[in-house]
Amino acid sequence: MDEPRIKVGICDGYPEIRGRLNGAYRTGGSSLTGEFIARPQEDAVGFYDSFGREVLRMKEIRLHAEGKGTFTLHGVTIGVRFHWERQEEQTFSGGLTFLPSGKGTLVAVNEIPVEEYLMSVVSSEMSGEAPFAFLKAHAIASRSWLVAMLGRGRSEKENRRDPPVLREGEIVRWYDREDHALFDVCADDHCQRYQGISGRAAGRAAEAVRETRGVFLIHEGRICDARYHKACGGLTEDFATCWEDATVPYLSHVSDSPRPYAPAKTEKDAEQWILSCPDVFCRTQDQGLLRRILPQTDRETADFFRWQVSYQREELETLLKEKSGIDFGILRSLTPLERGPSGRIRLLRIEGSKATVAVGKELEIRRWLSPTHLYSSAFIVSAMRDPSGVPTRFTLRGAGWGHGVGLCQIGAAVMAEKGYSAEEILRHYFSGAALVKRY
Repeated sequence: MDEPRIKVGICDGYPEIRGRLNGAYRTGGSSLTGEFIARPQEDAVGFYDSFGREVLRMKEIRLHAEGKGTFTLHGVTIGVRFHWERQEEQTFSGGLTFLPSGKGTLVAVNEIPVEEYLMSVVSSEMSGEAPFAFLKAHAIASRSWLVAMLGRGRSEKENRRDPPVLREGEIVRWYDREDHALFDVCADDHCQRYQGISGRAAGRAAEAVRETRGVFLIHEGRICDARYHKACGGLTEDFATCWEDATVPYLSHVSDSPRPYAPAKTEKDAEQWILSCPDVFCRTQDQGLLRRILPQTDRETADFFRWQVSYQREELETLLKEKSGIDFGILRSLTPLERGPSGRIRLLRIEGSKATVAVGKELEIRRWLSPTHLYSSAFIVSAMRDPSGVPTRFTLRGAGWGHGVGLCQIGAAVMAEKGYSAEEILRHYFSGAALVKRY
């Protein structure tokens, strides 16, 4: 196979996009450079210079660098709807396309070769100063997920397995990373972080990508859909807990440790696990290592291994109504109905005086119970009650950060620091997969 090219949606649904062409860019017979503003104009895109004068108006505007030009976009939102959401100025190489995306908005798409894209992904997801074996493992996992996703194609997306049969009072949703119409992947955590060329200069991320060029995780002859997350909490999760009800052998739970830990099979198991502090890779207390592993935004999340969130009952009632659109009335209980082996809840019953609903899967639960997202759905619930038995406060005690499926980023980085090779790390988290060079 040849190296693919990838279309990355950097800004999606923006009312206008401001930026700068750092060098000459060409579209048709026009050569453009300097500051610009792109705005939607009915079914077209208007392109304006720094003085506000319209330079182009086309159905879509495709810009190609003359030589090694780059472009900078101002006010790019990262961490969308997560607790670290913010705006940044980011600089990219490759082609730039502006498309109308409906309802008076537009999208900016960066077209770039896969290997160049991965240099940014690895240095955006984690710090380029992380242990080199970990950076190599991450490059292979990121490449594998991306090309597996591209290979599925639109026809397969349109013919997925039927959604689960829901019982009355159930709301079950999951979110696939390939659900983008105007580009292949977005640039944020929904797909893979892609924050431009600035991170490549620091550390060895680019070198890790070059050394693993064309290497993929393969299972039964097919490129693996290699998912990953920030910290599993001690046990990784099964694919079906988070997405469709399918068994994916290389995305089955493993202990984040050389020592095997038993999966949670009952509520008592889950409680004991979440309240424990097992000796696992992602439990590291080495702050120096964490500074080398994590990008600046992620270092703000200090309690990722075991965490706690507490709400007054009225506060949680308001939050649930806002996030779900359902008025539960007086909130009576939050009851896990189904869990995965890491303790992550895949179906949660929310009972109120006006409504009772079972919600899943894990990401939908995390969204309903937080102004942004809970760190994970691996949590236990306790409630303080008044003398009449009505709850006054709900406390969630939880484990891990992210969906928990596949490679545990912090655990894998700790493995590398302990001397494990990239291949050993990948074989640990993706059981039964092999490494194969495809180009």
